[in-house]
Amino acid sequence: MYKMKKGYKMLMQAALCVLLLCLALPSCTSKEAAQNGWELSLQSYTFHKFTLLEAFDKAQELGIKNMEVFPGHKIGGKWGDQTFGYDLDDASRKELFALAAEKGVRIVGCGVFVSDKAEEWEKMFRLAKDMGMEYISCEPPVEVWDIVEQLAEKNHIGIAVHNHPQPSTYWQPQLLLEQIGQRSKLLGSCADVGHWNRDGLDHLECLRSLEGRIHSLHFKDIIGPQPDGQERHDVIWGQGVLDVKAMLNELKRQNFSGYFTIEYEYNWENSVPDIRQCIDYFNQACAEMGE
Repeated sequence: MYKMKKGYKMLMQAALCVLLLCLALPSCTSKEAAQNGWELSLQSYTFHKFTLLEAFDKAQELGIKNMEVFPGHKIGGKWGDQTFGYDLDDASRKELFALAAEKGVRIVGCGVFVSDKAEEWEKMFRLAKDMGMEYISCEPPVEVWDIVEQLAEKNHIGIAVHNHPQPSTYWQPQLLLEQIGQRSKLLGSCADVGHWNRDGLDHLECLRSLEGRIHSLHFKDIIGPQPDGQERHDVIWGQGVLDVKAMLNELKRQNFSGYFTIEYEYNWENSVPDIRQCIDYFNQACAEMGE
């Protein structure tokens, strides 16, 4: 018991260091965006061809202070091929927390997590709580919603349900609302606006239908349908078929406050310059909204 209490004291001290670092280092999020309660974040899958430690470096290079880490990201360094997830021992959790803090990065979420086993959800919530996360991005099978809701309320950690393309469980908003509409407000959406468009849905209508239930976003822009059926990959924001500015205006109308998580799934080996342009576009669009 003493060791556990001492460990949590160390974690709180590390959390204070994170806060001080985040205040001291420049953020890529503009003041206009911050005034809306918006923060840019990074899905570590963007850099899945690199280690998690390298992803911390790239986030620091971009000035991104928040990160959603995907379960299975190879950690690197002394951990080698070990991956991020609920099997991490307590010492590794604390050390990774501190290493992220050194780069001015806070791990705000983890996902996309999928499991139909209650014990695995309990382990994931413990990981999230130990590392000071705000939410778990996930796609819960419908039969585990009771335990997921209970764990969310017990730990005061949000659930942000992601929408992979069909035939996934929550590919359209109504399928999610049918499951969480009468449940805790801690349960909401991790809105992947690109997947909606790929499935032929109107991304603006999807955002409207989820008003009050959007916890976070996997924000992006993508190319239009390809005649040869090739993948509709990500592009620099403002250069694709999604109406980015209209989405920002809709989210402002909803008084959305939370994370715009950059999940850039293209140009895998050298995406930092593209992401920097996405950040610039986002900040410029936010500035124009305030004019």
